[in-house]
Amino acid sequence: MIFVDNQNVYDASMNIALETYLVENRLVDEPILLFYINDPSIIIGRNQNTIEEVNQPYIEEKGIRVVRRMSGGGAVYHDRGNFSFCFIKDDDGSFRDFQSFTKPVIDALHKMGATGAELQGRNDLLIDGKKFSGNAMYAKDGRMTAHGTILFDSDLDEVNNALKPRKEKVESKGIKSVRSRVTNIKPFVDDKYKNLTTEEFRDLVLLEIFGVESRDQVPEFKLTDEIWEGVKKIHAERMGNWDWNYGQSPDFDYEKSHKFPFGFVDFRFNVSQGEIVDATIFGDFFGLGDIKDVEEKLNGVKFEKAAIIDALKDVNLNKYLGDISAEELANLIFE
Repeated sequence: MIFVDNQNVYDASMNIALETYLVENRLVDEPILLFYINDPSIIIGRNQNTIEEVNQPYIEEKGIRVVRRMSGGGAVYHDRGNFSFCFIKDDDGSFRDFQSFTKPVIDALHKMGATGAELQGRNDLLIDGKKFSGNAMYAKDGRMTAHGTILFDSDLDEVNNALKPRKEKVESKGIKSVRSRVTNIKPFVDDKYKNLTTEEFRDLVLLEIFGVESRDQVPEFKLTDEIWEGVKKIHAERMGNWDWNYGQSPDFDYEKSHKFPFGFVDFRFNVSQGEIVDATIFGDFFGLGDIKDVEEKLNGVKFEKAAIIDALKDVNLNKYLGDISAEELANLIFE
């Protein structure tokens, strides 16, 4: 096995693009271990509906990124208090064998004092009955990655805030996340590790996995400028743009209603590939114009706040609904 250093990149979309590149391009003849730490972000499973999984107003307020990965599974929250580990190799029939990939990590944590850490169920690492690591896999053209996260000193309140279930009704065929009780591993390791930064703890896990005493003893594959150009291409095509992170969501139906001073309004949207394909507005408001004019303005628009505001900015909503601006209307749809 050989280690790949991501050169202290904290951009989740770039790190996932790097992992994807290493899966889709066979650069070495041995398994690769990749670690990365991300700035605050939500990583969405390949088959999930982003809108169902995130608290959109909250993450916009906090500047939390959303990135869709290539593997299945549920949505997870990342910040500087956790790190991801990725084992990348040729698929030799070990796909779905989470035990073989998580064992080196569990063994390392046991040596660091977290002796209760164990794989439970299909793909979760637990300690004291609480989850500190979720794992997933992705394979393509005979190559695969088995990856997971380690909650070391993550802000667990943000986990709940960013992934809080939404109030409005969303119906889709997306794979929904199963929420579990979570914990950081930090309280369970030996005292000498409790004051470490996430980077320092990650580096010690690295030494334990390779069974060496110092970082210069870890065999390493160096990323070249050419490789980074390939990573940037994947980033531009997928992880770095809205169409991938939101638009790739399964088709879904969305309902949101609100009682305004001018009457009750019920919004119904059919969304396909991230765009509104059928907008319907019901209610007991007194409009002077045909509400279909507003509905038609919304059809073909990206299902995001900024796009809806732009689509309605020149519409006289007072004529059709009541005293409300396009921005106020979009805020209420996504609150």
